[in-house]
Amino acid sequence: MKRRSFFVQLVIGVLIVAAVYFFFIRTQGRAPEREEQRGRRESQREGRKPEARGGEGGSGAAGQVVCETQYFADWTEPAMRGCTVRTRNGYPVPDGRCTPGGVNPSVNLNVMRDATWRTRTVRNCASSEAQKHVAYGWYAIQKPRVNSNENQVCELDHLVPLELGGADGLGNIWPQCGPDEVTLKQRYFKQKDHVENYLAEEVKAGRMPLAEAQRGIAKDWTQYLNDADLWCGRTGRC
Repeated sequence: MKRRSFFVQLVIGVLIVAAVYFFFIRTQGRAPEREEQRGRRESQREGRKPEARGGEGGSGAAGQVVCETQYFADWTEPAMRGCTVRTRNGYPVPDGRCTPGGVNPSVNLNVMRDATWRTRTVRNCASSEAQKHVAYGWYAIQKPRVNSNENQVCELDHLVPLELGGADGLGNIWPQCGPDEVTLKQRYFKQKDHVENYLAEEVKAGRMPLAEAQRGIAKDWTQYLNDADLWCGRTGRC
């Protein structure tokens, strides 16, 4: 009888030790997973954006692209109706106090020359399309009810374009509108597209430093119109 009781106690002891051992191993094995999940929850609460990777496969220079914003001047969100569109050479330019422009420092010359680089990897990474619409209110511009295809009269423009390493932050966004009475290809934002393409080509060809092009277009995009028109005529790419 005593031997049976001792055997039962021994079995119970072994089961208890095994249970404690497997519980400890299971807890240790899951700790990293819980830490990772906690990090994701904290990121969601703080509103942090995930890194945006460049390139089709995330390889090469384009794979080093992340979502970053560095403005050319100290920037705080403007008050509603606190900004004024200015005019240079007969074309609209943004209010420098409200739209100083900025860059994504991870988009460098090597990235721009990388065939896998696509601007869609950083588009709307720092501010959503809906958030960008606040710029209409800053500039006291009525958001068009119909604004697509041939009826597009306004563009929420990246002052320093994404293809030139521009930032996606709101300090690099302004509403570029009009004129209404011309065809789509003659509207201001289409003319600025020519400047953007011209500058990107100049930078990639090594004829202009990237930083010079970025600061130049932020200061006054209209200064490049003549050169862009000549480039369009020479290459037929406009």
